[in-house]
Amino acid sequence: MNVFDWLSNMEMPMADRFDVVEVRFKNGQKDFYRNTEKLDLTSGDAIIVEVQNGHHLGHVSLQGELVRLQMKKKNVANDGEIRKIYRLAHTKDLEKYEEVQKRELPSLHRGREIIRQMKLHMKLSDVEFQADNMKASFYYSADERVDFRELIKVLAGEFRVRVEMRQISLRQEAGRLGGIGVCGRELCCSTWLTDFKNVATSAARYQNLSLNPSKLSGQCGRLKCCLNYELETYMEALKHIPDVGRPLLTDKGEATLQKTDIFRKIMWFGYKEEAAWYPLNVDRVNEILSLNKEGRKPATLELNELVERAPVSVLNSDLDRLDKKFSTRGGSGKNKKKSRNRGRGGENRKGPGPGNNAKPSGPRNNPPAPKKP
Repeated sequence: MNVFDWLSNMEMPMADRFDVVEVRFKNGQKDFYRNTEKLDLTSGDAIIVEVQNGHHLGHVSLQGELVRLQMKKKNVANDGEIRKIYRLAHTKDLEKYEEVQKRELPSLHRGREIIRQMKLHMKLSDVEFQADNMKASFYYSADERVDFRELIKVLAGEFRVRVEMRQISLRQEAGRLGGIGVCGRELCCSTWLTDFKNVATSAARYQNLSLNPSKLSGQCGRLKCCLNYELETYMEALKHIPDVGRPLLTDKGEATLQKTDIFRKIMWFGYKEEAAWYPLNVDRVNEILSLNKEGRKPATLELNELVERAPVSVLNSDLDRLDKKFSTRGGSGKNKKKSRNRGRGGENRKGPGPGNNAKPSGPRNNPPAPKKP
């Protein structure tokens, strides 16, 4: 997860610089470390940091006054216990870390085999080795509590390292694995989103989305986090939309609500006997509701209406135009392919051959007269 430091161009005196640095590790995991050695660091530098019973390799993601804001956001006290940065990483450190990372994928596959053999109800999603090759963290997800004490002993004997088991949620698992969403962009949980809030199905109802689980669910199998992004805007706009719990009564019949455009403040109603829908603004809907409450009925829906009547075919015309676009595109390609073999006058360019009775175009030449003996 990259961070844009908008204070990077502002030089601070060395004595006034904030000595805590934000460090990024594998799969976007971040932590804070104190620069006690006063190292001249820049974003992206590989550094060796202190961890429990060893050291690890990470990259500088943020430094300066913005780190103070991040610590305040994550409730990390500046006077608390913060581990320190040892030094900048050397070439040998990077080469050793690359060799350690090559163990992660085989260890993941072997760990899954051991879990299946022990018949534990858990899913192992990722393995991360420490840069000093002394510790390995196994990330797993499970629906219920799992007793993995025996599993830790087996894994420690198999890989000859200290083993740490970390349980993560399904959303965190999708963020560690990464992927591309239906929007065509990289998953939010693997790029910038770290605070996973609860997403309810009511968020889809307020936004007039189809309650289709396959479309509303993300790669984690839960409701998409992006359903909450525009929820407050929809909730604010819904305050101006009248609540129509029953059909509108007119002399023509009962009109049922079919569709609502929240931001344009237009509501579509339709009669059972007709296929057309009638768009009404919210003022007209409130007027009809007040008349029905008094026991009166308007003659029609479209009285004093500001929007023209729209049939159902017009509402779905965008999809029809899209279908016609692709169908004509495919047909025109075939016609062009056939017309390549024709001349200006529509004649076939191919000469006479087997199965081709086309006569050659152009002026005819009389055959030469036979020579006299």
